[in-house]
Amino acid sequence: MSFAYRCRLEEFDSTSACEKLGSLIAAAAAAGFATHHTKQTEAWQRELELLQRLAGRLTATAPASRKWWLLLEYEIPRRGKRPDAILLADDLIFVIEFKVGATHYSGEDEWQVVSYALDLRDFHLASHDRTILPILVATEAAGESSPSLLDTLMTANLVVPLQGTGGNGGHSLASCITSSYQYFHKSLDAPINADAWASAAYRPCPSIIDAAERLFSGHHVADISHAFAHNLDVTSSAIREAIDFSQGTKARTICFVTGIPGAGKTLTGLNAVHDPRIRNQDRPAAVFLSGNGPLVKIIREALVRDRRRSGMPRNQAQRTVSTFVGNVHGFLTNYAVKRPSDPPYEHAIVFDEAQRAWNAAAVKKKHGLSKSEPQLVLDIMERAPDWCTVIALVGGGQEIHQGEAGLAEWGRALNGRKTPWRVFASPDALRGGGSVAGHRLFDDQPGGHLTIVESDCLHLDVSVRSPRARRIGEWVNAIITRSGMDDKQSDILTGEFPVVLTRNIDAARQWLRSRADGSQRCGLLASSGALRLRAHGLEVSSAFRKGYPFVEWFLAAMNDCRSSSMLEVAATEFECQGLELDWVGVCWGGDFVICPDTGRWRFQKFRGTRWQRISQPNMAVYVANKYRVLLTRARRGMVIWIPKGDPNDPTRDPRSFDATAAFLQEQGLPLI
Repeated sequence: MSFAYRCRLEEFDSTSACEKLGSLIAAAAAAGFATHHTKQTEAWQRELELLQRLAGRLTATAPASRKWWLLLEYEIPRRGKRPDAILLADDLIFVIEFKVGATHYSGEDEWQVVSYALDLRDFHLASHDRTILPILVATEAAGESSPSLLDTLMTANLVVPLQGTGGNGGHSLASCITSSYQYFHKSLDAPINADAWASAAYRPCPSIIDAAERLFSGHHVADISHAFAHNLDVTSSAIREAIDFSQGTKARTICFVTGIPGAGKTLTGLNAVHDPRIRNQDRPAAVFLSGNGPLVKIIREALVRDRRRSGMPRNQAQRTVSTFVGNVHGFLTNYAVKRPSDPPYEHAIVFDEAQRAWNAAAVKKKHGLSKSEPQLVLDIMERAPDWCTVIALVGGGQEIHQGEAGLAEWGRALNGRKTPWRVFASPDALRGGGSVAGHRLFDDQPGGHLTIVESDCLHLDVSVRSPRARRIGEWVNAIITRSGMDDKQSDILTGEFPVVLTRNIDAARQWLRSRADGSQRCGLLASSGALRLRAHGLEVSSAFRKGYPFVEWFLAAMNDCRSSSMLEVAATEFECQGLELDWVGVCWGGDFVICPDTGRWRFQKFRGTRWQRISQPNMAVYVANKYRVLLTRARRGMVIWIPKGDPNDPTRDPRSFDATAAFLQEQGLPLI
């Protein structure tokens, strides 16, 4: 049962208040609450009293409301959260939260009920395409909250702005619901079936760690994607078709998959290597490869722990996981350096963040080979018997290391082959779209031995990481490049994905703790170049990071002192790239600040006891990209903390920090 009590409004009086209260208490016990507090019982009693009056007033003044369904303590699946009341009013969904004894509408209480409504809209299949109306009832408030419901209509987003109402014996609540129903009800829309609604599937937005665990436990990507990410399954199917083509025609193919930040490129890659149709007995015939060492380490450890929970010995779990998730540099070392003539075991490989593959100079420095990593990958896969498929997952604007070759190196490597290859690529990869920061696969025309197949299915344009901020990447790009700021990106930043600014680190921590509940992870992020955050107790030096267990930072329980949610240690772009948190606190450093004299970004590196200006354009790009990574890690919302600086410390210039904060406020960020 996903709710404590359910009835039609006309049936509300058919059971006594004691029976309803007993149902609420029993449901709480069944949910695992070992103890029950008198304060909660008293709150339920007050809620039931208000709901009884509400039912009486509605059924008396609006006869149609008699058939409306009321659900108490409906549990939002997998979140363990329960709105006090859900009212299914024909085609509308009212989400009602009571705050018994409250005399005002606090920000935390308002966000609580709004987040319930947004979760239903984004992840609950029976609520998709329905209008949802959150209502906060502060029982002792003198009046209604402002702005009013109808004045700030957002029907395009389906969730109507929050309406606050006082207790007032239930009269204000009844009036609010009646006027809202009259305004938003569409007589041509089919009424909501209460049974189907209560039992409908709930597909939350999974973190990459959660998604990996579920994929390798037998789920398909379509089972774990949220309602908006319809093209995630389409892209996975396109990859599957490319592999089928390679197998069936004994061809060599490569797929270039592009997508906005957080669109699920890594998820589709993990799904591809887990596909049971390309397995050979218990060993996969495909492997997921990434040059992102922390990402590989964390996903591997998460999968190992998942298997350990099912009873598998740790050494066996490690061996199993290592067969389908690996480090790309280790793969290339094995087949290009140690065994340069051996065919690879895998017929299909996924290269995550393929644009970050090393160029020839970096490979030469590391291995003494005069080829880039794209060239080595093609060399190795051409040795696979009969057929092969390379799946290149391509992002853009997040290169943070020297020696990264870029998307065009793959085009040059393909043009340099003698073996025919069939190239499946998204339009962004071929034409240089925004998702790849304007870069293109081919600098010139592709060679005649290449067959180019353009496919829209290989581009992911919906954020899996955060469906509530599907355009946050655009806002971040506008901030970093200082372009397109005339409209202040007002259509991108919304209350659904709160982004706020603070000058106080304690305020940032408090904001994160108030937003993240027991099922959500929060954490602090900072640039690896922000070395003077040390003055505030945050250490980001490479020596510290190498010794810190960032696997536990991502995976440990929320109350573990090593967990990100303790808000004691900040991860840098190197630890968090490719991963995400629900709520992020970005700690701004002195390496990327607005110059108070010119109003432009200043790129700096800390050496010894002072900041040094970075003048080389390529090095400045790496600094900007660090912040591009940090600002796109949040799934639900973000607070940006900019220190105030210290006039007595030349390494923490208050003028630069003030100018940076002022710039972000000009772009629409509220100061808390």
